[in-house]
Amino acid sequence: MDASSSSFLSAIQTSKLLTGTMAMTIPKSAVTTTPSFLSRHLPSLNVSSVRIEEKPQNSTTRPTTSRTSRPASSTTTLPAATKPTPSTRKSPANDRRVVEPNQPTMMFNVLEGVINNFIDPPLRQSVDPRYVLSDNFAPVDELPPTECEVIHGSLPSCLDGAYIRNGPNPQYLPRGPYHLFDGDGMLHSIRISQGKATLCSRYVKTYKYTMERDAGAPLLPNVFSGFNGLAASAARGALSAARILAGQFNPANGIGLANTSLAYFGNRLYALGESDVPYAVRLTSNGDIETLGRHDFDGKLLMSMTAHPKVDLETGEAFAFRYGPVPPFLTYFHFDRNGNKQPDVPIFSMTRPSFLHDFGISSKYAIFADIQIVMNPMEMIFGGGSPVGSDPAKVCRLGIIPRYATDESEMKWFDVPGFNIIHAINAWDEEDAVVILAPNILSVEHTLERMDLIHALVEKVRIDLKTGIVTRNPVSARNLDFGVINPAYLGKKNRFVYASIGDPMPKISGVVKLDVSKGERQECTVASRMYGPRCYGGEPFFVAREPENPEAEEDDGYVVSYVHDEIAGESKFLVMDAKSPALDIVAAVRLPRRVPYGFHGLFVKESDLKKL
Repeated sequence: MDASSSSFLSAIQTSKLLTGTMAMTIPKSAVTTTPSFLSRHLPSLNVSSVRIEEKPQNSTTRPTTSRTSRPASSTTTLPAATKPTPSTRKSPANDRRVVEPNQPTMMFNVLEGVINNFIDPPLRQSVDPRYVLSDNFAPVDELPPTECEVIHGSLPSCLDGAYIRNGPNPQYLPRGPYHLFDGDGMLHSIRISQGKATLCSRYVKTYKYTMERDAGAPLLPNVFSGFNGLAASAARGALSAARILAGQFNPANGIGLANTSLAYFGNRLYALGESDVPYAVRLTSNGDIETLGRHDFDGKLLMSMTAHPKVDLETGEAFAFRYGPVPPFLTYFHFDRNGNKQPDVPIFSMTRPSFLHDFGISSKYAIFADIQIVMNPMEMIFGGGSPVGSDPAKVCRLGIIPRYATDESEMKWFDVPGFNIIHAINAWDEEDAVVILAPNILSVEHTLERMDLIHALVEKVRIDLKTGIVTRNPVSARNLDFGVINPAYLGKKNRFVYASIGDPMPKISGVVKLDVSKGERQECTVASRMYGPRCYGGEPFFVAREPENPEAEEDDGYVVSYVHDEIAGESKFLVMDAKSPALDIVAAVRLPRRVPYGFHGLFVKESDLKKL
């Protein structure tokens, strides 16, 4: 499922930030197979940093610059830790400085090692990096623009532009607890022009990334895995305070990872993670990715923003929110077509902080879900669990507020028991009702700890605003998430959805096409494509064949995704015909090296890239 970034703690970044990412040596042998976390030995203390570099798998590809390489293998493994070189140097592949940590940093690293090995070792599978970073979840180094080979079919002209996908890719291999959501953001872009493709992978140069790069070591804690129990939280809090006092890090400059998604609005492209404000990025003419910087919209955006803003292609507006652990727990806002942020609308009727990762927008309303995933400090302190947990006694609600509200006076809440949504697919208006389409997490208690046990059931929920009657209809029995639509239908009644098949989550074994216009209690799957044995993809994305044609059919276009073959150790970019009953592959691009599994992506057409 999605990397729901560390937004719960973003509102306390200046007063209670606990810094200092913990890292643990990851032996090569520990990740060649899925380990049994009950039989592992605790690792020995090691404070060195590690980078992973890979040789392009196909000799026909030509990188624009040279790079250090290592032999490719059919299974993805993490190398053993190596000691950093004593001098500062730059990697030719990515202009990344490799820095010998200074004396204060080395001293803090030793203290981190004590915490990681004796106070809070990664005993749980969900935070053991030897498990979390196994197979194609293992991080990769940056890749400069590198030509790709089209091995099947041809790339349609409507794909001229770039498909960019975000995801976690830790700069330093963890030596302590690590959750899948904790990695630094890396963008993997495939730039397409006149049937040719170029792949580029670059870190989002966040404040956190650059400070840790320049220090030669991690400085910030992992939010989803670093606060497990009172002793661990106190120890990491004290170490973080020491780092701040030593001038190693200023939390006022942001704590975000920008590892979740991307959005294009106001003629700007943003990398997003909900623990911080967006980072503006751009693609160069040769397909390289540049980070332009942290963007707070002239000081009008405070602290953080959702990683799932909704962009109305018809009006050019974007709608968003932020949430946090202190009142107001939810704040709604939007941007005009020029990207200018409009005033905040604080929602005080949300009386308890919830994990609010996504929302819906219709032509008249914004729809928010108050779910059973909550901030859970008591479990963190006394139970040794995550600061975010589930509350099975809580009744889920949907809150509906006018799309252009200036205050919360018209906010209405409706009880929808057991409706736990992490992602929203779409929403639309029907007379005096609002409909929202979203995967419902049936086993919400496993959301953060055991994603492999999650089952997400896509539901269509209708709320009658006059009577208050809520009607719910499942549209598929399969385990589906990362649902997307034709972007032109955002906020309008749509017919088709393209969703990922969890097998189990977070691995994606295929994609299905749903026809949600079918009658109640009917299986709505009308097409599907399985990727093959040990082949896994990610979130699909729909690209219209004729985006400027108002008469075009809703499903006239292509579904695209990165797919990795774990047997061959090879990644591809697939283009599927969205109208065909089997989602036929019309083009396949062999990538010059593997692309790790990630989160959300975006297609940006060539004319929009030129505006950046």
